[in-house]
Amino acid sequence: MAQAVDLAMQHNRRLRLARLSVDLSKEKQSIAKSNYYPHISNQSTALYVTELQGVSIPAGALGGSAATGLVPPRTVSVGQGALDTFTSGTGLTQPITQLLKIHAGEKAAIADVRSAEFDEADTENSISLVVHQLYFNILTQQAHLEAAKQSVSAAQIAEAESSKEVSEGRSLEVAVLQAHASMLDQQQTVLTQQLSIDDAMLQLDDTLGLPLGTRLVLDDSVGDAPQVPARAEAYASILSHNPKVLSAQQTVEKARAGVSAARDAYIPDITGLARYSYQSGVPFLAHNFGTFGGAITFDLFDGGAREAKVNQAKIELKIADTQLQQTESEIRIQISAAYDKVERLQQLVSVVEEAYRVRTEVARVSSEQVAHSAALESTAAKEAAAAYDTKASLLEAKLGLFLATNDIQQMLGQRP
Repeated sequence: MAQAVDLAMQHNRRLRLARLSVDLSKEKQSIAKSNYYPHISNQSTALYVTELQGVSIPAGALGGSAATGLVPPRTVSVGQGALDTFTSGTGLTQPITQLLKIHAGEKAAIADVRSAEFDEADTENSISLVVHQLYFNILTQQAHLEAAKQSVSAAQIAEAESSKEVSEGRSLEVAVLQAHASMLDQQQTVLTQQLSIDDAMLQLDDTLGLPLGTRLVLDDSVGDAPQVPARAEAYASILSHNPKVLSAQQTVEKARAGVSAARDAYIPDITGLARYSYQSGVPFLAHNFGTFGGAITFDLFDGGAREAKVNQAKIELKIADTQLQQTESEIRIQISAAYDKVERLQQLVSVVEEAYRVRTEVARVSSEQVAHSAALESTAAKEAAAAYDTKASLLEAKLGLFLATNDIQQMLGQRP
């Protein structure tokens, strides 16, 4: 059993998807966290200008005298820049008031990571439980298959005895037909049971990530059912350990972060700026220069979008709270039903154990009667088959009790 669970933990596709979901959520958290830090970027442009506006200085505009003449002596045109221009600037922007929104976004991302981790743990527990269910189902069906084969043997003995009685004139031929029909019914049960085992084995192969059709030899020594806490103790701890409840709690935290982010939209965006630039061909600018400052952005009117987003976030928070309460209520009902089932199965195991002891004794007495020619061999064979069937029922009851306690373990956040 332990080996089967280990194979499922390594190869099950559902579990692999759950683990990938955790990795994806962590990367999203890293993206959200990166917004805290300054953003450094470079922007470079190369342009060609078709025409430039020059500066024209008329002759004599700067004065003149008889000695020097006009200054300048003739009209001079001074170009502004060049037709080919190139600019390159590396700038740094640091969000300031946006940090409040970024913090809310990070809180939502952290809630997603934790929710994915709880879902991964719940998937691991559920996969382990499924492996136990399939494993025990196959063991039970194999036990019933052996019991059905014993019944076939008993029916064949009964048919032989009926044929002998008919040949000796002590019974009617209809008795042979009835015995043969009973034997065919038992053979049908064997075939049906074998088909069920084959189907269950395919499901187990798929759950373990093995090639379909892999024939597994199952160990039927499963041990005693695991111990679970008392009902009152389980009620007290389930809200802090059940993965579904914990995941729903993270959904509430994410919704609260959404309300905070929606409210922060009313705060103007203030960003600090710093840039160092190089230019070639742009008039009136040095080749290398720096700029420093800040930018403020605020929506004066958005048609009520911000208010609607705040109301939307509040509604989502109420939905998450309600879903959390519903999940807690459903888990309480499920664990109460699980403990009731464990108690009933414990009683069933006691009853079937007593029935098995009685059947075993009846089979022993019948065998002794056959040895002393006090009973038919078919009667002893039927009693032996009935004892074997009761033994299979006892195994089924014990494995059912095992699974019921596994179910409680899963609800308590433990791996079965």
